[in-house]
Amino acid sequence: MRLRLGRPSLTPYAQRFDVPAAGPAGLSVTFLGVSTLLLDDGTSALMTDGFFSRPSLGRVVLGTIAPDIDRIDACLRRAGVDRLEAVLPVHSHFDHVMDSAVVAARTGATLVGGTSTANVGRGLGLDDIVVATPGEPMTYGAWTVTLVESEHCPPDRFPGTIDEPVVPPARAKAYRCGEAWSILLEHRPTGRTALVQGSAGFVRGALEGSRAEVAYLGVGQLGVQDEDYLRTYWDETVRTVGARRVVLTHWDDFFRPLDRPLRSLPFAGDDLDVTMRVLGALADEDGVPLHLPRVWRREDPWA
Repeated sequence: MRLRLGRPSLTPYAQRFDVPAAGPAGLSVTFLGVSTLLLDDGTSALMTDGFFSRPSLGRVVLGTIAPDIDRIDACLRRAGVDRLEAVLPVHSHFDHVMDSAVVAARTGATLVGGTSTANVGRGLGLDDIVVATPGEPMTYGAWTVTLVESEHCPPDRFPGTIDEPVVPPARAKAYRCGEAWSILLEHRPTGRTALVQGSAGFVRGALEGSRAEVAYLGVGQLGVQDEDYLRTYWDETVRTVGARRVVLTHWDDFFRPLDRPLRSLPFAGDDLDVTMRVLGALADEDGVPLHLPRVWRREDPWA
């Protein structure tokens, strides 16, 4: 971790919070912090991650953590979620997977991911679990879902796989990264497509031949990489899939509860100003709108 104090202000990027609002009916994406996204057409819905507990930094560093049932239920109510087809963690660090089995159980969803995610689900007694085959399309309701092998953005603070069920409360380090994914989504009734890149990592060439109209890019820790890394990340995601709109996620301080206004991650672990400068220039170069999503707001990135 770096010694620089404070955190970037979101004020200079106020104009970026302009993903088109979704109409009262039809397809929408709702940002719910970190890499949690609700994709919903009114009758069929998916969620990535489903992380709502957001324990404090002190508890994460010094104590044990567990799903906060009250916070999870409150967030699901506020987002209007009572039924999901699948919950899709992008990898198995606590800030992505810790609540996923609880969310799946409460919404009748299948928990879908790698073997590490499966062991988090088993630790909470969940039975409806699918271990994905990389690159193989799966059908959940109105959606076709394909998980493509990826990498976590460096540094991976808890590397490795989860090889036995995690029974909370547990130390944060029990939630090792496991398999990291690029998630390709197609809403079959409309043909709309999206890429969800939960972590700012990539495998060179992994998305070659894939297409997505919209890219939701995780940018956590991206701002502490060198500029060449940022450019390659853009090339391997946005340019490779041909995305015509980009929405940035995983920039918010996930130690802060969702009932408080979002703020950026501190300089000690990231630098959103660097990310916005470099990706903003790349987006301008490609003629691609670059956005930040508004939490809780139903948005239509395909509009």
